[in-house]
Amino acid sequence: MNHKNRGSGAFAQHQPNMKAFVYYLNPATFAAAKMAQMTNLSVNINKVATLRNARGGNQPDVVRTALDCEAFGAQGITVHPRPDERHIRYSDVYALKPILRTELNIEGYPDDRFIEMVLRVKPVQVTLVPDAPDAVTSNAGWDVKAHFSRLSEQVDLFTGHGIRTSLFVGTDLATIELAAKTGTDRVELYTEPYAALYPTDRDKAVAPFAEAAALVRKLGMGLNAGHDLNLDNLAFFKQHIPWLEEVSIGHALICDALYMGLKEAVAKYKQQLK
Repeated sequence: MNHKNRGSGAFAQHQPNMKAFVYYLNPATFAAAKMAQMTNLSVNINKVATLRNARGGNQPDVVRTALDCEAFGAQGITVHPRPDERHIRYSDVYALKPILRTELNIEGYPDDRFIEMVLRVKPVQVTLVPDAPDAVTSNAGWDVKAHFSRLSEQVDLFTGHGIRTSLFVGTDLATIELAAKTGTDRVELYTEPYAALYPTDRDKAVAPFAEAAALVRKLGMGLNAGHDLNLDNLAFFKQHIPWLEEVSIGHALICDALYMGLKEAVAKYKQQLK
């Protein structure tokens, strides 16, 4: 570039806009903008599979539902296959991976069959959850202290195969510190306690999660969240944890979709995350 000509022509016409841009992004504003990153919505489609399995056949089609969620703006799809395959089947997971264009997140208890499937499918992310085989839904985070050696080995195994790892945990700070020592890429905060308290005292409900999230960030891990997040409580959660990277939402979103349609439901949940 001829530096002598910077005061004339097209470059000069753009100088006022560039100055305004630099002025607007003062250090404080830039830091805030960097902190308030976009939070991805990963739609858990287990409830769609539950409905399919109740009647037999392939209606509703979980693969089509996943593709529709992507088309409607979801940035990821979450599945949680359980040993009895009462909702998502292992065959569903194998069918989904080749056709999804967004992130596939596989949740589950890391028994031998689950580990084998994850290593074969190679999703973008695996979320390790301490579910008993007969659990109706996830109801607690890991006791990382009690399972530290095993979790560390499994995190090392999955990350060694290029799979991002996440551990499902509560807000106990000592547990989060131990989770970081396993080498996990992320943790997912179990948000049922937040959702339960939110209707009566939302500030008290979010406080331990904000504190835990701050520690997660300080320790250099990524942050996900999930369980009982919905259109009533999601925006407040995001407001207090603006660096949240991903939420996984299934039950509430699918329930809302029964009334407003899947496209509108995905759009409304994404709106809460802005």
